[in-house]
Amino acid sequence: MAKAKTSYVCSDCGAHNSKWAGQCTDCGAWNTLTETSISAPRVAAGVSATTLEALSGDLEYRHATGFGEFDRVLGGGLVPGAVVLLGGDPGVGKSTLLQQVSAKLMRSVPVCYATGEESLRQIGQRSLRLGLDAAAMNLLSDTSLENILSEARRCKARVLIIDSMQTMTSQEVLSAPGSVAQLRDCVGKIVQFAKQNDVAVFIIGHVTKEGAIAGPRVVEHMVDTVLYFESDPSSRYSMIRSVKNRFGASGEMGVFAMTEAGFLEVSNPSAIFLSRDSVDEPGSVVSVAWEGSRPLLVEIQALVADGNSNYAKRLAQGVEQNRLALLLAVLQRHGSLSVTDEDVFVNVVGGLRINETAVDLPILLAIVSSFRNKAAPERLVCFGEVGLAGEIRPVRFGTERIAAAAKQGFTRAIVPNGNVPKQCPKGIDVVGVRKLSDALDAAF
Repeated sequence: MAKAKTSYVCSDCGAHNSKWAGQCTDCGAWNTLTETSISAPRVAAGVSATTLEALSGDLEYRHATGFGEFDRVLGGGLVPGAVVLLGGDPGVGKSTLLQQVSAKLMRSVPVCYATGEESLRQIGQRSLRLGLDAAAMNLLSDTSLENILSEARRCKARVLIIDSMQTMTSQEVLSAPGSVAQLRDCVGKIVQFAKQNDVAVFIIGHVTKEGAIAGPRVVEHMVDTVLYFESDPSSRYSMIRSVKNRFGASGEMGVFAMTEAGFLEVSNPSAIFLSRDSVDEPGSVVSVAWEGSRPLLVEIQALVADGNSNYAKRLAQGVEQNRLALLLAVLQRHGSLSVTDEDVFVNVVGGLRINETAVDLPILLAIVSSFRNKAAPERLVCFGEVGLAGEIRPVRFGTERIAAAAKQGFTRAIVPNGNVPKQCPKGIDVVGVRKLSDALDAAF
């Protein structure tokens, strides 16, 4: 018997090396090379070419998951043949959500739920606890990927759920479960199975301590959609965000509430990120952020306190830390307000993280409001990017943001002059500003 050849694979970038080294020569990561066996290449069966007009069925058809928020994150529903990778911290509710989704999907299509982490009795207990009508669901507790795919073919499943990827093993790879070689080979077989049989597949993935999905990055490139479960331990609300989606907008977000009966979708997320009792207090300003394909009203809070040390503190939660330091410099230069000796704290209510610059103006207004101990006008909303020269730059979807604020009952909006619509929505007064000084005069 010929001796199996070995290679050393980087767990971060997937690069192959003939010898072990402390540092990967491709990505520069340390202590990421793991030994793996190299198997002989498999000869794939030939596939004949075809044309679009020869395809049968509705090309735009998608499976409805039963959760409108989950369908939104997926881009309008589950596409047949798509491979979706769902990652999140342990205990955040990945298995619970997908078991609820599978119970709703099986009303219209056959579903196969395969787990390598739990027993069938544990799945049954969760189904009973959640009150799911899933007695006819195809269940399988196994770690052999070949057996799982064979059973999915046998029961003619149109949706396959694998929980989790790190427990699956392929007979053709000799390394341990969860290794780089196993993950790459198993995900490759799953993608091939999904495309050839038009079966939608959900894969649950573990995450590292940094919050990224465990395994080589090439795994995320192989699948069609990558979703991240975000949850604040102090809140009963959880968010699912798409960081990659071949069938919809990336960056889309869905909000869910965890209850005793499982997850419930939140159809109006703006309501949970707004606290009417605190909006009228100094240091609080409402803004309109854009998440995926919809506007989201959020409350920006700021606290300016006397510094007790020689070094003023700057702390930002929900927005970029370096962006806060930049905005404070602009405020000092173009707003005639210096908080050099003051501690400044900024927070986005609800644990939401905003990565766009549209909240620059609300952050500065909240800081000025706290510093002067003067509340912003009632029913005021604002958004806009602040430049280094003190100019207020327009942001995308300005008209849609103003319309969303008007629907929530806001009567005044301070926006960049370039975002003032030709016809303002009824019930809201839109004030366009060009400079930071103009915005401060309009707000206070």
